[in-house]
Formats: sequence, structure tokens, C-alpha cells
Amino acid sequence: MSPLIDADAGSPVLPMTNSGQTNPLELRVKRLDGNHDISLPTYETEGAAGLDLRAAVKEPLTLEPGDIRLVPTGIAVSIPPGYECQIRPRSGLALRHGIGMVNAPGTIDWDYRGEIGLVMVNWGRAPFVINRGDRIAQMVIAAVSRAEVVEVEDLGSTPRGEGGFGHSGI
Repeated sequence: MSPLIDADAGSPVLPMTNSGQTNPLELRVKRLDGNHDISLPTYETEGAAGLDLRAAVKEPLTLEPGDIRLVPTGIAVSIPPGYECQIRPRSGLALRHGIGMVNAPGTIDWDYRGEIGLVMVNWGRAPFVINRGDRIAQMVIAAVSRAEVVEVEDLGSTPRGEGGFGHSGI
């Protein structure tokens, strides 16, 4: 992998990989039966954090305003242990059409091997049609930390305390 040159500093910059390592993380992707025409997830630009996911609908799917539908992607993945895939809406669809995801971000755990499904919603004012192969969501690979749960009687105090839900103002 050849380094890029940072125009401002004039120094080499390696393309983004996992946690500063120079070897990219391997994401194994399986195209499910009947979906070999659907493109694999792709980074659309050099600096993209998310891989675009495509709709594997058999026929055009119309999301009426207020509709929530599960949209298939036609793929399953194998994520390395210690990582997750975060499934997020695409900002252009949200801005232009009000299309989002109800459970954004969705999480694909490393041990899940089934088809990735996208819980899409039309928050817009007009019907929106999803066609086979449309880029409708993005998938970000992220490291996961696991916590040891410890029950305590006292959490300690902070200046914020229990303030939440806009307590600090606008």
C-alpha cells in the first residue's frame, strides 16, 4: 500500500485502516442465494468511514410516509472477534427524502451469521421507492469493549449529577 501525501504537511499519510494498523481488517462477505447481482459493500471514497450497503429487494419497494420496512441486503458477514458493524442511514437520503433507520445505529455482532436486514423508515412527506441495488445504508466497522458489570451501592458524585435531557440548556 503506497502512502498518500498530506498536502498541508508534505508528509506521507497511510490510508485509514483499523486502529492505526497498516494491515486492513478482513471482513468476510457472503452473497446469499439469488443475490449475486448485488454489489459487495464498498467504500465510495478514499476517506469514507462506512461501506455502502445495497438493497436486495426482488421488486421496487415503495415506502409511504410513515412506513417502516425491513429491507434485505442479500449478504451475510463474518466480523473478526472484538469488532462490530454499525449500520447507519445515508445522510443524502435523510436530507433529500426523509429516509432513515429506526434503530440507528443498528449493531451486527461478530458472532451473527445471518442476512443483514435494514429497518428503514420514511419520515418524509412523499413516497420513496427503493430499487434493487440502490445504496441505502452504510456499515462502519468498530472495535468493541466489553465491561465487567459490578453492582455497587454508591456511584460516586460528579458536578453534573443526575442532570440529563437538556439540563444544560440550548
